[in-house]
Amino acid sequence: MSKKKGNFELGKGIRALLNNIDEEIKDNPEEVVRELSSSVAMIPVAAVEVNPFQPRKDFDDDALSELSDSIKTYGLIQPITVRRLNDRQYQLISGERRTRAARLAGLTEIPAYIRIADDQGMLEMALVENIQREDLNAIEIAITYQRLVDECNITHESMSDRVGKKRSTITNYLRLLKLNPEIQQAIKLNRISMGHARALVGVNDIALQLMLFRQITKEELSVRAVEDLIRKYNEQKGNKSKLKNSNALPDIYRNIQDELSHKLGTKVNLKLKGSGVGEILIKFASDNELNRLLDVIDGDN
Repeated sequence: MSKKKGNFELGKGIRALLNNIDEEIKDNPEEVVRELSSSVAMIPVAAVEVNPFQPRKDFDDDALSELSDSIKTYGLIQPITVRRLNDRQYQLISGERRTRAARLAGLTEIPAYIRIADDQGMLEMALVENIQREDLNAIEIAITYQRLVDECNITHESMSDRVGKKRSTITNYLRLLKLNPEIQQAIKLNRISMGHARALVGVNDIALQLMLFRQITKEELSVRAVEDLIRKYNEQKGNKSKLKNSNALPDIYRNIQDELSHKLGTKVNLKLKGSGVGEILIKFASDNELNRLLDVIDGDN
């Protein structure tokens, strides 16, 4: 990073920049925006106020609870974006759902990208510049694309021209943000490849998606092997009449059923009722056997 005209050297840290931001903005606004666009600051949740012009007012309580549980386990993978009002107050630009869930999870600080007044044009240039870096992982690239959409109102087609990438490439990256947070975290840590992630994002059944992900990491499956598993599952699922007229399960679910039966030492029936919906029935013949099963289950906790 280049140096400012005064005492502060950009790149020393986001906290140092925020402590001197008013002076820095006067002397070197473009460098300040560039630094803020690529840095995540931890700010107090209590200092974040809702944007009064936010059109969305209603949030699903169950979905917020699920996101809150995810944040407790994996942290907040996608930072919020706020506009700095003063030294102690920020206003949300995007991420109200994430902010609500963070509060529900009991967080006192939240990761955030910080915007300053009148920085729209500079921000767009900084984000486009940032996305060309070679050290970004796939999730960081996806988040940057999403920021260009949310904060700069750029279409996928226009973005394609700006960053020199195919529109389909941009869309594929953005779809990664729909994956389960556990899978997103694995992408960030390079535990699975972009190829694996692209295969998983095409699986709408969340339970199956997670099961495949864990199978990838456990068995070190290749991308081709994962694609073959998904194709076989889709072929079996597509034959609805066959499934409706018999008790046959797709192989991937039958494997789960067999594994549970082996683990519990009793008959287990897995029944599908729809996409991602079903039930597991565990058979027992006596109170003693029930107690044995409870001991086995409790032993896993």
